[in-house]
Amino acid sequence: MKKKSVRQLTITALLIAMGIIIPLVMPKIMIPPASFTLASHVPLFIAMFFSPGVAVAVALGAAFGFFLSAPVIIAFRALSHIVFALIGAYFLQRRPDITLVNGKFSLTNLRFQTFNLFIGIIHSLVEMLVVSLFFLLGNMPDTYYTDGYFYTVFVLMGIGGFVHSFVDYNIAYFVAGTLSKSFDIPIFAMAKAKKENRSAFPDKIKGLN
Repeated sequence: MKKKSVRQLTITALLIAMGIIIPLVMPKIMIPPASFTLASHVPLFIAMFFSPGVAVAVALGAAFGFFLSAPVIIAFRALSHIVFALIGAYFLQRRPDITLVNGKFSLTNLRFQTFNLFIGIIHSLVEMLVVSLFFLLGNMPDTYYTDGYFYTVFVLMGIGGFVHSFVDYNIAYFVAGTLSKSFDIPIFAMAKAKKENRSAFPDKIKGLN
């Protein structure tokens, strides 16, 4: 039990570190006045494959890093990720089977991509709310006001944020799915165990006849 706790703390710490470092080193897609950093959400999305606790810890840790090194609006956007991370992690705990197709992970998995779509909508809506508050309070750079509320909030943060979320979760799904072949990642392990139990059930019924 203690070994498992130490392992989980280590993984959480590594994901938090990645969540802070990736935005500093990865390339950015510039769509003035906003920018989107490739794979910046990947550590948090990977954390969701472990547990709600790990997901919340990584969201808080990454947000704390942003409060130390980034403009306050970016830090609050990062802090808002707790919402989708917690919802998504709890859903995965209840339905781990959506991560696999016939016992294997696949980027064409329709059930997971539907889940990804759902998380992307929550992700973008919460960030839109944060940006809206800053916009209405007049605490944003002038370029945001030049382009107007609709473009800044709905187009950039809404559509742009959704696409960014959808792409990053596919990257995280690919990384976690690949690692699950060699390492124990709880959600994938739960999905495999669930499939094995279902496969064994007909044999048990047959043995009773």
